[in-house]
Amino acid sequence: MIKVTQLRKNYGPVEAVRSIDFEISDGEIVGFLGANGAGKTTTLKMITGYLAPTSGTVEVNGLNISDSQLEIQKQIGYLPETNPLYGEMSVHEYLEFIAKIRGISGKDFTAALRRVVSKCGLKGVVHKSVSACSKGYRQRIGLAAAMIHDPDILILDEPVTGLDPNQIVEIRELIKDLGREKLVLMSSHILQEIQATVDRILIIDKGEIIADGTSEELMTNFMGKVKLTLEVKNASEETIAAVSGKIPEITLLSSEQESDITMIHFEYGRELDPREALFHYAVESGWIILNMTPHTANLEDVFRTMTSSGETNG
Repeated sequence: MIKVTQLRKNYGPVEAVRSIDFEISDGEIVGFLGANGAGKTTTLKMITGYLAPTSGTVEVNGLNISDSQLEIQKQIGYLPETNPLYGEMSVHEYLEFIAKIRGISGKDFTAALRRVVSKCGLKGVVHKSVSACSKGYRQRIGLAAAMIHDPDILILDEPVTGLDPNQIVEIRELIKDLGREKLVLMSSHILQEIQATVDRILIIDKGEIIADGTSEELMTNFMGKVKLTLEVKNASEETIAAVSGKIPEITLLSSEQESDITMIHFEYGRELDPREALFHYAVESGWIILNMTPHTANLEDVFRTMTSSGETNG
């Protein structure tokens, strides 16, 4: 478990992280979402003990980071945004080097190597030099290094940045698999990837946590309207204008004429579904419905609504 209480980090007069609070339980995959400079990396560095907070506390499995930093770091596997690899080493040599730093050698290293090579899909590149591996494999190597000591917690900072779509899918599936047995906290500004990978989302903006919940909860709480587009023929201006009077739960937003086709845009509350009433109204008004398309909010809508442009030093 990770518990963050009133955590704050200042760089001189700049508040990179502003008294944030959250808890993450074992077995959760949590996405830490925010624009570049929102405070994601600063927060992760404080949780892992690589950066001292200005104030506040971080507890990992009941231990306080200020009193038990080394003990906590034994329980965490950390993949920073800039993957710290040594290109001149082979994958085997690099993982052995990381294992020795962790006090793992001999038969223990052999077992640990076998485990991370299997988990991270590195069998085909173990004896290659790190520099000869693709970006996707280098991310896998970084994950393997973070996992070599079999930690209970994985903290991953932008693990899919710079990967192509196929590599992103591979890393996503690996993270989801790891989440079955470990607490995983991953940061990203790639909204679709967060939505496809995690169980829960924390959104940080200008150093403050502004949302916490599943993607469905965030979309329900912050984008409560459904937009509906009708593509119709034979719709007069009078019958279009009269819709809201006939169906009070629906709001007319706009309409535009394209040749003999009219595109009409409505909005209604997420808890409602006036489509059947709208269909009957269209029939009574002599409209020919070609298409009826609802547009519900997605995570990008939520993110753009809740966050602002401009960066902090986080």
